[in-house]
Amino acid sequence: MASKTTNPFTFLQQVRSETSKVTWPSRRETLISTVMVIAFATLAAIFFFAADQLMAYAIEFILGIGA
Repeated sequence: MASKTTNPFTFLQQVRSETSKVTWPSRRETLISTVMVIAFATLAAIFFFAADQLMAYAIEFILGIGA
């Protein structure tokens, strides 16, 4: 296998060229996406906390352990 090496200057030019082709999200789109991620992460945390508490209660009830 022949390895193909690129001059660092050429590599940086290619990176800059490719970066200019990217469609970057607007500030509004970024803000909305961030808020949605935080909201869904919070909802998931609440759901898993409630499920964990329910299962712990059920196990304590079934096995009769705890105070």
